[in-house]
Parts: sequence; structure tokens; C-alpha cells
Amino acid sequence: MIINATLINLYKVCPRECWLHANEIRMEQTSDLVADGKVIEEESYQQRSERYSQIEVFYELNGVSLSGKIDFFDPKNKIIHETKRSNKVEEAHIWQVKFYLWMMKLNGIEAEKGIIEYPKMRETETVRLTDADCEYLEKTVSDIRQLMLSENCPPVINAKICKSCSYYDFCYSGEL
Repeated sequence: MIINATLINLYKVCPRECWLHANEIRMEQTSDLVADGKVIEEESYQQRSERYSQIEVFYELNGVSLSGKIDFFDPKNKIIHETKRSNKVEEAHIWQVKFYLWMMKLNGIEAEKGIIEYPKMRETETVRLTDADCEYLEKTVSDIRQLMLSENCPPVINAKICKSCSYYDFCYSGEL
């Protein structure tokens, strides 16, 4: 079983979306917002790609394989950089970056902080990892593991964010 940073992010937004994604029911290819986010990631900070590269980190924890693909890591300043389209689900972005920081720590790689960059908004958010965050992430991994093992899809959350979700049609196809 693999739990990655995307599942951490999705779980914070919507357990149903997390379950669907984990069970390989994917709707992102139909989303203009997802496509726009990929373009922003590829085209923003192009000068970085010459100096820094995307890195993947892995760790085995209690029989679960953890993985994360970090947009950019600056080893000199020990900073993880994550580029996002908007801050609409900023808490999920923060926990995704905390997951990356935790993964680096588990692997013995020093990372001082993370920075979430919102190029379209010209804003950044600095993220740091605490011991309490590490405990919370370990519990979250356990919760996601249980969610993934469940045969039942969690219920629709009926939140404002649902209207812009790539799974909207899937979730509300039977609704009036």
C-alpha cells in the first residue's frame, strides 16, 4: 500500500475524493483547473529548473510505503518549494508540505522549512514542522490506510469546494 502526498492533500479536503483517487477512480483529466495548475507549475520559476530539480522521497512506516514528489528542493538553504494555483484549499497545501518536511526528516535529510508559492496571486506561505505535526501526520497516514482498506466510498461532503471539484459530476449525478 502506498500513501503519497497527493492523498494527504485530498484527505484534508475531502475523504471521498481521497478514497476515489486511492482506488484509481480519477477525474483530473477532465478538469480545466487541474490542467491550469500543471501549466502554472511548469511555467513558473523556470530559472529554478536549471539549479534545482524535482525530487522524490520514500519511507516505509508500519508496513505502509510513503512517497512524495517535491516540486523543488533547495539543498543550500534547506527549503522545500511547492507551487500551487490558488490558496482556496490552503490548509490542505500546508499539510502536503508538512508531509514533505516529515518525509525528509524520516530520511535524515535536513529541511528547515517549506514555502508554498502562489504565482498567480504573487503570494507565499511559509510552513514549518513541529513534533505535534509529526504525530498528527502519523495518525493521518493510519486514517488514510483505514480509508483505503474500506470497501465503501465515504459520503459526499456537500461543501462549497465541491462545485469546482473534478469529481463533482460523479458525486452529484444522482442528486436533484
